[in-house]
Amino acid sequence: MAAVVEGLEAEEAAAAEDGARLAVEAADAEPGAPPVLAGNWLNLDLYPGGCHRLLHLCAQQPSPLLQVEFLQLSTHENPGLLESTLDQVPWSQLRLRSLVLKGGQSRGALGACLRGTLTTLPAGLSGLACLVHLDLSFNSLETLPACVPQLRGLGALLLSYNCLSELPEALGALPTLTFLAVTHNCLQRLPTALGALATLQRLDLSENLLDTLPPEIGGLSNLSELNLASNRLRSLPASLVGLQSLQLLVLHSNLLTSVPAGLAHLPLLTRLDLRDNQLRNLPPELLDAPCVCLQGNPLGEASPDPSSPPGIPQDLEMPTLFLTSDVDSFPVTPQGCSVTMACGVRLQFPAGATAVPVTIHYRLWLPEPSLVSLGPHDSLLSGVLELWPHGVAFQQDVSLRLLFVPPRARRCHEVVVRTRSEDSWRDLETHLEEEAPKRLWARCQVSHFSWFLVVLRPVSNACLVPPEGTLLCSSGHPEVKVIFPPGVTEEPCHVSMQVVRMASRELRALLGEPEAAVSPLLCLTQHGPAGFLCPVTVQLPLPPGVTGFSLDRCRLHLLYRAPPAATWDDITGQVALELTHLYARFQVTHFSWYWLWYTTKTCVEGLARKAWERLRLHQVNLIALQRRRDPEQVLLQCLPRNKVDATLRRLLERYRGPEPSDTVEMFEGEKFFAAFERGIEVDAERPDCVEGRICFVFYSHLKNVKEVYITTSLDREAQAVRGQVSFYRGSVPEEVPQEAEAARQRKVVDALWMATLPIKLPRLRGSAGHRQGPGLSLVPLNLGDAETGFLTQSNLLSVARRLGPDWPAVALHLGLPYQELERIRHKFRDDLDGQIRHMLFSWAERQAGQLGAVRHLVQALEQSDRQDVADEVRAVLELGHHKYQDSIRRTGLALEDPALPGPSAQQPLEPAQA
Repeated sequence: MAAVVEGLEAEEAAAAEDGARLAVEAADAEPGAPPVLAGNWLNLDLYPGGCHRLLHLCAQQPSPLLQVEFLQLSTHENPGLLESTLDQVPWSQLRLRSLVLKGGQSRGALGACLRGTLTTLPAGLSGLACLVHLDLSFNSLETLPACVPQLRGLGALLLSYNCLSELPEALGALPTLTFLAVTHNCLQRLPTALGALATLQRLDLSENLLDTLPPEIGGLSNLSELNLASNRLRSLPASLVGLQSLQLLVLHSNLLTSVPAGLAHLPLLTRLDLRDNQLRNLPPELLDAPCVCLQGNPLGEASPDPSSPPGIPQDLEMPTLFLTSDVDSFPVTPQGCSVTMACGVRLQFPAGATAVPVTIHYRLWLPEPSLVSLGPHDSLLSGVLELWPHGVAFQQDVSLRLLFVPPRARRCHEVVVRTRSEDSWRDLETHLEEEAPKRLWARCQVSHFSWFLVVLRPVSNACLVPPEGTLLCSSGHPEVKVIFPPGVTEEPCHVSMQVVRMASRELRALLGEPEAAVSPLLCLTQHGPAGFLCPVTVQLPLPPGVTGFSLDRCRLHLLYRAPPAATWDDITGQVALELTHLYARFQVTHFSWYWLWYTTKTCVEGLARKAWERLRLHQVNLIALQRRRDPEQVLLQCLPRNKVDATLRRLLERYRGPEPSDTVEMFEGEKFFAAFERGIEVDAERPDCVEGRICFVFYSHLKNVKEVYITTSLDREAQAVRGQVSFYRGSVPEEVPQEAEAARQRKVVDALWMATLPIKLPRLRGSAGHRQGPGLSLVPLNLGDAETGFLTQSNLLSVARRLGPDWPAVALHLGLPYQELERIRHKFRDDLDGQIRHMLFSWAERQAGQLGAVRHLVQALEQSDRQDVADEVRAVLELGHHKYQDSIRRTGLALEDPALPGPSAQQPLEPAQA
């Protein structure tokens, strides 16, 4: 809303919002009827035929437009009608402060916003003496209308997503302009008069064709934000260092080879974004400045051969696609494109990436062990993105950006994108990008499509070992080294190293020994032959507090683990340990896991296994809360112990329930499930529900949360039902005892039972039950289609039971007029359930047989802040879709496509919500 009312007073903006809400509620749904003005706000971009409505208001005497201060009109109209309408408006008589004439409300087949038909403005619009905000975005303007520079009171001017190739010099005559946005146009040059805008504070010129900037831009003394991203700038004028008020300067995705060193001395600068340019050398003051972002530059690299052909610039007409949540594919042509998905994933296909047009499909899966490859000390930071066709090689690498959850601590760890190549997983070279606090992307280059996920792993150091030998050191623990002598291998081979440290206090608590200590845990991996031709020397630091001159060699143990076995073997007597004052060295002929222990215990293999498990365990609590206004809605969640208090403070305004469970220890990726007991059952079919039990997979950085609707076969009209939900480890077994008291006495890691929390369904009173109200006939109906799934009468009744007092907001977003809501309220004035059912089923009967009805319902639920019900509807549709696919496969009607091995080759999984 701030961008819409830029420059207006806060009180006026609040009044505008209230006026818009009242106008929407009071709008008459009958075609041809004029909108009802609410206060000083007239919003015509919500209705079809906005031009006709505006003409109707102009014809009235006295004209209601005289009281309007905020006017919005969609430019998705017939061009002739739009031009004629704007010519007939008596602009000089109006007291408009904000005028929005923009497109973008309609979307193309791929989800991209479409431009409106506006190409010019009438000269009479210059008579708007009070206008401070003008938005002409998403139109077809090729030149700036002459009336715009004459609006001397203008404070905010938005011209983004047009076809402007230049701006007039007269633009510098706007004395009060504070915000100017001209993004996504075709600007090739800027007027020198731009520097005369002394009051300008924010200037956004990103996504244009600018190759130079006028020196006069340094005269913008009050400029605080300047965005020049995604242009063709090769250099910057020295006058930029005179922008003493500048706080944010964005220059990423240009062709810059140098920048003025004085930018580092701007007193208020908090961020200088120079990513993805051609910078090879920078002044030290810029290299060391904490506010400078330099990823994607060839810093330190030699200049290219002058005889080689220059790089091909990005295609001027490369399309940009913004995909909505209901789109699962998009086309890519040799021209290339930029794609932003609803789930936050971004793709950049350079020109020439494909030789022929190809359709790319995508899907975001919820994490599942069969789809996620994690090492013993890895953590998952994102869902699983699948892009197909799999294995199709691109002629140029495609840039992939994945949104991920920021890890709590990254010391000695790194974030990488992991992908599946044929039958194995590998980690890609990954760069991190931060758009806002706690909003991070992992960026990588990919040559073909498969599955992708973001993982936090211990820092990995790798090298190529030649026949003449080499040295490999750990970057996080420099004292850990591996020495490869000459002749160690006949052919060069790749090796890698990971180091994991264990806190001494955890080990001492585990062993009950104050003097126990261990070295960092070392994992060595070799890619190629199973062994080496001669021994390799490994150096580990001695455990903390131990020196080579004072240690008791009888207490020193070298432990070895060979995956996939979980056992550790004491090999101290099988190797020759060479001790110095600080280090222990030994020789090996093949790689695995190594750990140096110092303890008085004699049999340390079992203790090492427990200590290794302790390194990988997470301490969590389980919660089960019921929604205050709908006790049949239960929120189940598994939380790391340090997040429980903050999460409960956030939830307890809408939920109530018992205290969290006792602390439980779980591994990353461990399966568990929730079983409702003592008369409580899951109310609806769900893809993650097996025999009435809800399946979970624990990932420490992701939200392990499910919203479940429950019911009971017991008589709730007689008394409340007091049940419970129990959490058990492992995959769902065939039988779970109702009362597993014996199992609940074993509070150890291997115990099946983890926790039990009480659930109460209150007694039903009066019409609060699920009986059908009077005066409503629920005819059988289905919404949807066979392939995407149906919503049946039973499903709609389930949705109706969830809505509660939120039903009027849902009805308005479904398109029901305000008058109809009032009629429903009056007819069922003593029956809330009757109001909800009548609204929902009367709407559903009108939508029968129409495409997009279910999608409209889901969007209405989301817009009404009922994401929980929207998720339930999606789950029902997904379950129906899987059943439909299974049925056509059983009857032999499914077409096998060998080029798409992903989804068809796996068991159906629940898709992640965007």
